[in-house]
Amino acid sequence: MRKQFAPVEIKTLRTCSIKDRESKVSLSDFVGTWTKGGSFANFLESLPNILSATDIRRVVTAIAKAFKEERTIIFGMGAHVTKVGLNPLVIDLVKRGVFSAVAMNGAGIIHDFELAYAGKTSEDVSATLGAGDFGMTKETGEYLSEAIVLAKAEHIGLGAAVGRMINRHELPYREMSILASAEKLGVPVTVHIAMGTDILHMHPDFDPAAAGAASHLDFRMFSALVANLSEGVYINAGSAVILPEVFLKALTLARNLGNEISDITCVNMDFIKHYRPLTNVVNRPTEGGGAGINLVGHHEIMLPLIAAGVIEQID
Repeated sequence: MRKQFAPVEIKTLRTCSIKDRESKVSLSDFVGTWTKGGSFANFLESLPNILSATDIRRVVTAIAKAFKEERTIIFGMGAHVTKVGLNPLVIDLVKRGVFSAVAMNGAGIIHDFELAYAGKTSEDVSATLGAGDFGMTKETGEYLSEAIVLAKAEHIGLGAAVGRMINRHELPYREMSILASAEKLGVPVTVHIAMGTDILHMHPDFDPAAAGAASHLDFRMFSALVANLSEGVYINAGSAVILPEVFLKALTLARNLGNEISDITCVNMDFIKHYRPLTNVVNRPTEGGGAGINLVGHHEIMLPLIAAGVIEQID
């Protein structure tokens, strides 16, 4: 026989007062209205104390605090950071001493070099792929292959070699190059390649053995930087796979060699959520302490907001 059901009786329902109930949002969290002529610090303070607005302030405060306490701050970036026009911002924070080091994937050196050489970058893939012309830019292949030879000859990492090559050739737009600017200042820029992912790997002058050795040296340098990340900040901006994997390996290598690394603020920034940055940057490295923050939004808006907030606090 099928079981019969009757509507529940609600006359004895328990209630509570909203005055006693815990609430996630209150008037004290709301946005402040804008007054014409206000400062950027006023703007940042006026943001609602809710969700990403809170997280942006947390990131700003963590970076400013780490800077004032002379902790390590590493900026890991996918090439998209360059492609949306943010090289001047990264260079400025390097010059101010906010970023202790920069880490790039292999595409980073391509776009950074092309800016330094021609003042433009990011070819239209759809327009050239059909004819097999995508990635066949002569100067990009030749100059970066020269930098790889330089890295081998001078026993330096790939990031340092590309920066040194740009400066030695006095390329016309080198002041817009993160690699060239950092090389002049003696600030490490490490480059982490994955063979076959970049247009450079198709060019006849490319030396894969020398490139791999230079990138491995950069990995060891990156691991040394990570070994000093306690109470510092690691930022992953726009790298969905390569840098999150490299960061996790560098962290375990540094700990295996006896380094105590704790209380890191790990920040991921991208316009969509990806598995590896959330797992390898935000969650796993901060399980034993520290803070993991994920910001979803466009770099061309988020990074200038954060940079301006940091500069307001440290100056």
